Amino acid sequence: MTDVQRGMEVGRRRVLHPGPLRWLRALGWMVALFVVFTMIYAGAQVIESPISGKAGHGAAVLGVAAVCLAGLALYALVVRLAEGRWPEELSLRHAPLDLALGLLIGALMLSAAVGGLYAMGVYDISGPRSASPWSTIAMAIESGVMEELLMRAIVLRLLMRAFGIWPALALQALLFGALHLANPNATLTAAIAIAIEAGLMLAGFYLLTGRLWMSIGVHAAWNFTQGWIWGASVSGIPVKESWLVSTPKPGAPEFLSGGAFGPEASPAAMVVGTTVAVVVLWMAWREGMFKARPDATPETVAAD
Repeated sequence: MTDVQRGMEVGRRRVLHPGPLRWLRALGWMVALFVVFTMIYAGAQVIESPISGKAGHGAAVLGVAAVCLAGLALYALVVRLAEGRWPEELSLRHAPLDLALGLLIGALMLSAAVGGLYAMGVYDISGPRSASPWSTIAMAIESGVMEELLMRAIVLRLLMRAFGIWPALALQALLFGALHLANPNATLTAAIAIAIEAGLMLAGFYLLTGRLWMSIGVHAAWNFTQGWIWGASVSGIPVKESWLVSTPKPGAPEFLSGGAFGPEASPAAMVVGTTVAVVVLWMAWREGMFKARPDATPETVAAD
């Protein structure tokens, strides 16, 4: 990467061109995109139940995947039209490796957190048992793709365009945690834990690569491993089918086990997620990704 190319691509043209009130234009564009893609995310969630009821959970996975792919394609199109660029954050060249590494990292991280809870003596683990993974796969795809598109490619990127990296990191993490307050069994402690261990950690993978794919993989694998493999509640939502079953021991302190919200509200997940966040954010900083890509010169704009 040359000196001119160093930094995150956060948008520099058309609606985000240099000039007066660029920060306000970035915020307005962020809100517009957030509303549109939240509706698409809701559509992915709504489509799963009717399809799975009529054609089985495997068909639901295909339906959810189709909605998510359509969402990514729409994002690429609107960014091309409104920002004058094809989004590097969706570059397909590195997608297979980024996704594979993300899936591996997410599975290992969540397994380390559950293993920590078991070693602390606050969790019971039973099984294995026969269970279909399809419903959890659909949930992992829709949350991994759509939440990363919303929170990292839209919120983090455009807050970085408006205010710089540090306010952007803090605000997107706080928003990510606050949105989880709407989940079943949510508590303020759980929301703070999500903001730190997941909001900062997932942002770190996006910043490190400049692409969404690794954070999508980490997010999806974290949820799938937590829900189907270990059978623990996913962000407060109990799972119906799982290979293993992991639950807090009766009488275990909620501040240690995470309670009904699940492992994500526990100190074990906080330690794992925060440690990874610090390491990955440091790596991103070393790579020069804590600053926006320099604005295009007039010659470059003319060439485009």
